[in-house]
This record gives sequence, C-alpha cells and structure tokens, in this order.
Amino acid sequence: MSFKIIEIQSHHKGKIFVVNVQNEIVKILFSFHSIERINKWKTENEIVIETLLFPEEVLSGHYERFIAHRRYDKHLLRAVYEYEDGLPMLITIYFPYSERYFLGNNIYEDTILKRN
Repeated sequence: MSFKIIEIQSHHKGKIFVVNVQNEIVKILFSFHSIERINKWKTENEIVIETLLFPEEVLSGHYERFIAHRRYDKHLLRAVYEYEDGLPMLITIYFPYSERYFLGNNIYEDTILKRN
C-alpha cells in the first residue's frame, strides 16, 4: 500500500496529483471544492489518496459517482469521486462515524486501481 506523489499539476478545475503506485503512474484530479473540504477537515492529501487507491469498500453514489471508504479510528473517510474523460476526479470528502456508513461486505462497485 505504498505510493508516492511525484507531481502536482494545475488544472482549471483544481489540481492533478500524479502518483506512483505499484510501479504504475496514476493521475487523480482534486476539484477546488474537495481541496477546500480537505483543508476544512484538516486532513492530508496522502490520507485521501490512500482512501481512493486502497479503499476498504466502494459504493455507488448518485449521478454516476462512487464513494470510497476507509476507516480511521472511529471515523470513516468518505471520498466521493467520478470520472471526467477517464480521469478520476475527487468531488468532496467528509469524516462521519464509521458505524453510520461502513457496510463491511467487501463491496467494490469501482476501483481506481485494478484489483487482482
């Protein structure tokens, strides 16, 4: 589960994080709104990227969006994302209590990294 942010690029909708993970280059667009939410929750970009790349489950959301879940203590990072021209784009994040949303049934409606 190791990865390294190798570059951050400007984009008219936010910032693109270029990540080296498992000898593969992955790009993820963080929208300006998601960057604001990351700052509001005082979390780190690495935690969000970990949740997106190595989720414990991924659920389908509204409007062809997906919600990646990863637990941190009693809370759950919910990372809502969609695809724009094949590029995963983070829409927003939040940290509710895990008991409210975490299903724990090995559900993977989508994965940014292909699962083995």
